[in-house]
Amino acid sequence: MAKIQAIRGMNDILPEQTPVWQYVESTVRQVLGQYGYQEIRMPVVEQTELFKRSIGEVTDIVEKEMYTFDDRNGDSLTLRPEGTAGCVRAAEEHGLLFNQTRRLWYTGPMFRHERPQKGRYRQFHQIGVECFGMDGPDIDAELLILTARLWQALGLAGHTRLEINSIGTSDARKVYRQALVDYLDQYRDQLDDDSKRRLTTNPLRILDSKDAGTRKILEGAPSLDDYLDDESRAHFEQLKGLLDAAGVKYSVNPALVRGLDYYGKTVFEWITDSLGAQGTVCAGGRYDGLVEQLGGKPTRAVGFAMGLERLILLLETLELVPDHVNNHADVYVTAMGDKVIAPAMAIAEELRSALPGSVVVTHCGGGSFKSQMKKADRSGARYAVILGENELASGNVGLKPLRDDEPQQDIARSELAQALANRLVQ
Repeated sequence: MAKIQAIRGMNDILPEQTPVWQYVESTVRQVLGQYGYQEIRMPVVEQTELFKRSIGEVTDIVEKEMYTFDDRNGDSLTLRPEGTAGCVRAAEEHGLLFNQTRRLWYTGPMFRHERPQKGRYRQFHQIGVECFGMDGPDIDAELLILTARLWQALGLAGHTRLEINSIGTSDARKVYRQALVDYLDQYRDQLDDDSKRRLTTNPLRILDSKDAGTRKILEGAPSLDDYLDDESRAHFEQLKGLLDAAGVKYSVNPALVRGLDYYGKTVFEWITDSLGAQGTVCAGGRYDGLVEQLGGKPTRAVGFAMGLERLILLLETLELVPDHVNNHADVYVTAMGDKVIAPAMAIAEELRSALPGSVVVTHCGGGSFKSQMKKADRSGARYAVILGENELASGNVGLKPLRDDEPQQDIARSELAQALANRLVQ
């Protein structure tokens, strides 16, 4: 019988890998907590209409990439391809937005049926941050400042760079979109296939094209900056001033747009060049019209998302994962004989109580002294506690260092916790 394997592009995260994930997630949680952001948790399945109305029916995500199915009641449901729409739905449904400001964040899996590649999968994980009810550029700046703090905490400050742009209001973009289409229509036959398709569906995405021929044509295209409305221009200038005052370095990229229909005014990306090809590790912007678009009252909003797989790949590539981030035990308690199993487990419990920040593994399954010591070594523990019938009778235990050449010592059981506490802090 053939073995069942994971679905292509949906990967297991193994025990050897989870410590890095926990490290990144806890660091993000800590930084966001410092700024007063609250966690929200939404379901991974939503009504398909939510994403059609928010993302737009003529986007690649809705047209090609969503995992959509009919449930037993005939309702069309979709595994979430991104988190913003679900967060807006939840906040509106539970009355979190009316006459209030909110700073929210979430984490979890997202799903898109696209070609799997390094750092990009069909089930991928994001951390998303969404802010509601704040109109000025100060909250846009706060998001970028806190992200800069996160890069500092992870050791990535010198490996990421910030690009920003303003794409104006929807009315300003409509005028610009038509000017862009009129210009590109002259070169339709020279555009790459994706850009030809986007010319009638989402022409602003052509600005993001990586095709060399299309990039050449775009050099003469009208600039979005020339079509910005006064409100968006003032908002953007104030944002730049706040970033300058905070010491957050950035560059303005006039070609930067977002792939989803609900964005307006501020858009930004944090980019790294340390993964070979240029890679975006965090992206977001303003989406002041989305809450109303989904049936709520007009609500100002801004947010971002970062992909955990790519962020972890970046940390590992740059060897920035701290040494303490591992699955290693600190202490391995052995039990040499059936009569000492219960006392060995009791000693392990005493150590866990006395050393709450340490990992104490109890040997289970029996075996010879040699086999138990091999497992102790494989656990990565710094010390093995050796308990046999002789030690049990004397009230002592053996304390054996496993990572250096120090000799084994006999220590009174009553003094073991303190002896380990002194050694583990070194």
